Amino acid sequence: MKTSLRWSLFFFLTPVLLWLFLLIVLPHIDLLIMSFRMDTDDGKTIWTLSNYLNFFHEPIYWLTFVRTAVYSIIVTLLTLVITFPLAFYITKVVGLRFQGFFMTIILMPFWVSELVRVYGWMILLRESGVINHFLLKFGLLRHPVEMLYHDSTMIMGLVYTSMLFMVVPLISVLESLDDGLIEAAYDLGANMWHILFKIIIPHAVPGIVSGCIVVFMLTLGNYLTPNLMGGKNSLWFTEQIYNEFIASFNWNQGAAFGFLLLVLSSLVIWAGLKMSGQKLSQVVQ
Repeated sequence: MKTSLRWSLFFFLTPVLLWLFLLIVLPHIDLLIMSFRMDTDDGKTIWTLSNYLNFFHEPIYWLTFVRTAVYSIIVTLLTLVITFPLAFYITKVVGLRFQGFFMTIILMPFWVSELVRVYGWMILLRESGVINHFLLKFGLLRHPVEMLYHDSTMIMGLVYTSMLFMVVPLISVLESLDDGLIEAAYDLGANMWHILFKIIIPHAVPGIVSGCIVVFMLTLGNYLTPNLMGGKNSLWFTEQIYNEFIASFNWNQGAAFGFLLLVLSSLVIWAGLKMSGQKLSQVVQ
């Protein structure tokens, strides 16, 4: 029995481990080695830290990362504020037979690719788009307004593309909240805000932290939405990495920037876990 169990585990885990090693671990090891190398003018390759030091010596690089991190935190907080009431409504207000319906509505936009969803927003917000058309038709505007290529528009697009990854862990953790606790608090005279901050939010902290980590990482590493909705004036760190790899064809510098993004984003998440008093093992359960 034990032998057959071991063989079954080996059979099912081997493809997963191979996939992780060949497509994730091995390429990252190669990029890490590449980040410490530099090609000289005479065609030689030397080992150096200059690819990493360039990040700190050039203000445009680290300022772009700070800007990206700050906006990613803003997007994460806005996504949490929007999705938390939605998750509570689905789990505690609507009936069980309607929960599947609301979950389907939430999932429907994510059945298409992010590119299609971003282009949908561009069709709505561009100068000749749908919103400007109706505003001009009803006389609310005299001239069309360019709603795209602003930081606020980019943030809105990032929040929209990240909502699913916040609402799912929130729904999962709020489903386990006993309704009797809320009813007992009401019977004892607690108001809505006391119940929210004393019962609901403390119970939902693991889901909140888990969703915030996922949304923050996805937003920080997003390239498509900032590039299309933010325009040329939108500085996003992933664009710096793209330019090093594709435009400048400097793979060594691009690899260094990629690992700096990984390390610095991990430090931000570690600081967030420390501030919230959570452990990573509690979040990923």
